[in-house]
Amino acid sequence: MFGRLGTMEILLIVLVILLLFGGAKLPQLARGVGDSIKEFRKAVKQDDEKDENEAEDKDKEESKDEK
Repeated sequence: MFGRLGTMEILLIVLVILLLFGGAKLPQLARGVGDSIKEFRKAVKQDDEKDENEAEDKDKEESKDEK
């Protein structure tokens, strides 16, 4: 249903957003969205690193137990 957005649909969405928030608020809104995306990526990266470190620690413990 939402898989195909044509040019007209995108322009309509942009126009509605412009009318709702106004031209002065759009840079602030875009900056907020950008900051949110940065924080999300940072959290995902930290979580991945944490998982990798835990896996390495587990492997080290298993190798110690085998000796």
